Amino acid sequence: MSDIVRITSDELVAEISSLGSEMQSLQTTDGRDWLWNGDAAFWTGRSPILFPIVGKAPDNHVAVDGISYEMGQHGFARRAEWQLADASTSTCRFELENSQATETVYPFAFLLSLTHSLEGRSLTVTAEVENRDSRPMPFGLGYHPAFLWPLPGAEGRKHAVTLDNGAEPLLTRLQDGLVTGDRLPSPFSRGGLTLAHELFEADAMIFAEGAGEGLTYAAEGGPSLKFSFENLPNLALWQKVGAPFLCVEPWHGTAAEAGGSPELARRPYTTILPVGEKARFTFSVTVIDP
Repeated sequence: MSDIVRITSDELVAEISSLGSEMQSLQTTDGRDWLWNGDAAFWTGRSPILFPIVGKAPDNHVAVDGISYEMGQHGFARRAEWQLADASTSTCRFELENSQATETVYPFAFLLSLTHSLEGRSLTVTAEVENRDSRPMPFGLGYHPAFLWPLPGAEGRKHAVTLDNGAEPLLTRLQDGLVTGDRLPSPFSRGGLTLAHELFEADAMIFAEGAGEGLTYAAEGGPSLKFSFENLPNLALWQKVGAPFLCVEPWHGTAAEAGGSPELARRPYTTILPVGEKARFTFSVTVIDP
């Protein structure tokens, strides 16, 4: 049975499950929900962690030094039971390390930790990956949090995503779950994108480069969520068409390329972590009311 840890600040309350170290809820202390509730009618995820791959692999297999291993979409960490390593009123850290089960699909010794921390109206989530193996370790890591659309109290209002850098990053689409080499015109105009459900009829919108280190997801004249990213150069926006949520997904790594190599080390934006070293990946979100 999975355990739930509850953390609080003077403005926010969050619950995190030992299953996948996945956040289950994020509320302001007035009881309003900001995170998607995992309704199975649309999508059971809420805020999964993606490791050691982001997205799909060809035929659900990756290769390491020419040896093939079965690997499901987004990897195994989101469906694994993690161990609680530390907890306080406002912070908790879960850990996942290699086991006989993980080594059958990912032949490396590792420690993955995920820390959720609240301060005021801000949530910060930090993943740290440690290579405990005897050889360099390739992996991808990403976040997949889903927030309500419409935002609380903003029914009927236009919602938009605005990039901090004002850029118009080129769009990448998926073909059978794999990224294509095509770069399509940006749906952003001067960093702004008004959201519409039809934008997701062709699955996720992926911005492999240029989306920058922060954005705001906001309802016109209503509440907003302000995001910042560290060591997460790729961005995806996704929803199940017509579902009442928007996933804001910062990644370091994407799905494999259609027609590309199955080698894990050759996936786009893969991290190759030297022996004994650690890598950190952080996103934060702040709830802002008008």
